[in-house]
Amino acid sequence: MSALPVDPAPGPHWDELVRFWEESDWPEGSKVEIIDGIIVVTPPPAAPHNRIAEKVHRRLYTVVPDDWGVYQTLGVSHPSRGRLYVPDLVVMPESAVAELEGSESAPLTAAELIVEITSLSNASYDRMNKAAAYAEAQVPLYLLIDRFAPAGPTVTLYGEPKGDVYQELQRGKFGEEIHIPVPFDLTIDTSNFPFG
Repeated sequence: MSALPVDPAPGPHWDELVRFWEESDWPEGSKVEIIDGIIVVTPPPAAPHNRIAEKVHRRLYTVVPDDWGVYQTLGVSHPSRGRLYVPDLVVMPESAVAELEGSESAPLTAAELIVEITSLSNASYDRMNKAAAYAEAQVPLYLLIDRFAPAGPTVTLYGEPKGDVYQELQRGKFGEEIHIPVPFDLTIDTSNFPFG
């Protein structure tokens, strides 16, 4: 992971930063995000990461309303905080992305659920920085699939955001089920999630 520092104050520099994010020729397959005013480039995820994303993506499509989408590689921005993330999966109404063109980002505040799957290089961002940002943007649910948790691979569902803090709704180790409440009402069996 590498970072390109910029002025962290979002104000007048935000538009320049986003334009740079949209127009630059980043390495193919890499994830490029703006975290607190810094452009962070992460290498493409490994195969186990992608397999988990595919399994969760497939399950989500069985329960989302027809006018919602489950998106991979969609940028979601929170300009007032100098943030533009590319979650592994984001569920939001199709109306939030209908008018986007090219590599434009959707508003983070439109997300109903965000799923992040940690990679070794970004685990701390997913656990702390992104959790705080998603809570602050009032994203109702955040599912963190932490392949590299210190106590072993875990899945944690967060909800009930207040300020920049979520409540932990459920936590389980790989191999256990996790239930995502309404409007999803979905149980995900993590026994088929690859380790490592």
